[in-house]
Amino acid sequence: MNSRDPKLVALLFNECINNQDLDGLGLLMTDDHTFIDREGKVGRPKETMIQGWNRFFQMFPKYRNTFNRIQSKDNRVAILGFAYWSEEQPYDPVIWTGTIVNDLIQEWRVYADTEANRGQFDLL
Repeated sequence: MNSRDPKLVALLFNECINNQDLDGLGLLMTDDHTFIDREGKVGRPKETMIQGWNRFFQMFPKYRNTFNRIQSKDNRVAILGFAYWSEEQPYDPVIWTGTIVNDLIQEWRVYADTEANRGQFDLL
């Protein structure tokens, strides 16, 4: 059961990503947290993903996400926006989804921003 709006939890999680706040990310992940990238590669559980985010932030120190649209249905969120990797790659359109359980992110998934994916998540 969630006491917070799932959209708020996703926004807080993204704020931790943008601030490279590993402690904050850990506090917002379930113990069985799963991360799935655009290629379908799966990372889990929470401790593995905290280490993964640490390596990611070292490789991409300027990485940031910008959310342009966020919506939720029940405990699922769908987000449309873009990732900023560096000056060379400042605009990378992305769709994220999250599953929120007990005010924590159980699953965080990244998709390519395609018309088919926008339709799948009602982001048209």
